[in-house]
Amino acid sequence: MPVNWDEFDNEVDSAIERGAQTTDDQLASRVSSLTRMTDEEIIELFPEPGDVKKLGDLMKIVKSAETQNTKINNIVNNAEQFGGVVLTLLTKFA
Repeated sequence: MPVNWDEFDNEVDSAIERGAQTTDDQLASRVSSLTRMTDEEIIELFPEPGDVKKLGDLMKIVKSAETQNTKINNIVNNAEQFGGVVLTLLTKFA
């Protein structure tokens, strides 16, 4: 039986989308458990999985046991990575 490559490609794309959505939902749920925001708010504010990951990285720094100065230095050293996340959060709360 010949392989229908178009159908195969569609099935692969569909599987990738389902996997990405599941990952997005899990990330949002994990981050929302650490904040006062709901899963839905996290997904709305950060629709890209990479942005949710950046938010998690930022929160890890903020919640760490490091000194205030160390936290600030870590955030400044990663300012480019965290810039969009900070802007999104400040826009929501401003």
